[in-house]
Order: sequence, then C-alpha cells, then structure tokens
Amino acid sequence: MLDRRPILVTGAHRSGTGWVGRMIAAAPSPTVAYLWEPFSRFHRPGILAVDFPYWFPYVCKENQGPVAPAVADMLAFRYRPVAELRSIRSSRDVGRFARDWSDFARWRRSGARPLLKDPIALLSAEWLADTFDLDVTVLIRHPAAFVNSLTQRDLSHPFDHFLRQPLLMRESLAPFEEEIRAFSEDPRPVFDQAILLWNILHSAIQRYRATRPDWLFLRLEDVARDPIGSFREIYARLGLRFDAATEQTISAHSDASNSAEVEDPADARRDSRASIETWRRHLSPEQIDRVRTAVEPIAKEFYSDADW
Repeated sequence: MLDRRPILVTGAHRSGTGWVGRMIAAAPSPTVAYLWEPFSRFHRPGILAVDFPYWFPYVCKENQGPVAPAVADMLAFRYRPVAELRSIRSSRDVGRFARDWSDFARWRRSGARPLLKDPIALLSAEWLADTFDLDVTVLIRHPAAFVNSLTQRDLSHPFDHFLRQPLLMRESLAPFEEEIRAFSEDPRPVFDQAILLWNILHSAIQRYRATRPDWLFLRLEDVARDPIGSFREIYARLGLRFDAATEQTISAHSDASNSAEVEDPADARRDSRASIETWRRHLSPEQIDRVRTAVEPIAKEFYSDADW
C-alpha cells in the first residue's frame, strides 16, 4: 500500500539532502512534491508564510505559535499569494510566484505527497514529525567531507543565531554553549567553524537515532556507493513505487560519467562514488588529523577507523 505521509529529508547541510531528496521525488506514484528548504531564511513566503530570523530555527510546542498553521497550509498545498506578493522585487520573483502557485494547485489536485528537503529544519525535526506525522529520513556525512565542503565554499556560520534561541540552548545545545559563545564573540576560520558545526548537528542526529527508532538514518557514503540498491530500500521504507524509469533517473544522477564535484549546489548529477572521497584530495594529513581529533567522541558512533 502506498504511503502518503509527508516526508522530511534532513541532516547537516552539505550532506546530500538535495541529491537524496531529488531522487525520492522521482517516484512515479504517488507524485512527490519537492519543497526546497522551507525553514531556510531564503524560503519563499508564498510557500511558507513564516519569517525565520535565524539559521537552524528551533520550533517546539512552547514556541510553535504562527509556525504550526503556516506549515499545515504548506503541507496541504495552500499557497499564500498575498504573502508572496509583498516580497516580490524583480521579474524573476514574478516568474517564481506564478510557478509556485501553479505547482501548489497541481499538487493539491493530484493528492501529491509533500517532501521537505530541509537540512535547516534539522533542529526542529522532532516537532515537525510529532505535529504533522512526517516520515523522516536523516543523512549523516563524514566529518572530513563536511569540513572540506564548507571550507571549499567558504560557508561561514553566524553562531550567535544559536545563542539568540534560548529554548534551543536549553533543550539541546547546552553542552556546546561555551564554544558557541567563543565562536560568536571571536569569529574563527571556516575550517574551525565547520568542525564545531559538525559536532553540534551530529550530536542532535546521535540523540535522534537513540530515541527515534522509526526514523531512517543513512550515511551519505553508503547511499553513494550503491545508489540503486540504497534507493530501492528507501522507496520500500517510504511506501513509494520503484520502477524502471526511477532506476534510470537515479543511474543518470549518480553515474561515473558525471563530475565528482559540481559548482552549482542545485545540480544533483554527480559521480556519487567518487564524490564521497574528494576530501582526501583537498585536505592535508594534518588537517584530517585535526578534524578527527576534534570530532572523535561523536564521530565514532557513525564512522570506524576504516572510514578515515
């Protein structure tokens, strides 16, 4: 029997959520509606009529307020044209407005299954799952690969966004408060930021794995090494139909003829097997040792000596 519960694909950013989400959205039935990072600060208000002031917003019962009805509208494909109109600043925005409103109407008519591809929602995943009965898939990525990815793209993080969420600090990030304050007061190189971020985000994943046995936890490396076999299992777990066209789509987006590294983060085509090893070319042995030493207490729960 096909499952129509909403799907959340989350994990740390730069951990393959886009690739995995796009491949799940290739399901022939039921139709899967791919929603890009609605918890991002850059999301479109017509899709989710909430303004998130922080990266990695923490939503729970205590502060759900206007977020809950807005998420309910999104999952029911009730587009918010008035909210979107207020944000239009360019012709590109106008085109996106028309596209999104049309997509929502089509998905609502067809009874599509919403898929939230959203690493930024990681720290709100429990609230989303409990409030809206989401089927959750969590991606885990090797710490050195994560650090390399953020460093190569110079993706800095504003650590004060954690501190400005007292509920988050109290409920989840208290063990990291001293480090977070230090990084907030004295910004560090992206390499060091990425190490702390990996620890923060994967400590949450570690807790989820211990308390949420019904969620699906996947190492990106395992999916990348065997895309067809992995997605067959993912589809079966999510109650989606896997057919020949689906297999062809997944093969095309993971084939060795693709590049291992792509400039456009929205490009889901890559040599999946080669892509998981690029960190070995970019990081020096000394840098790898630094990463491993800093993450080992958490990383050992996900990766063995052989993975280094």
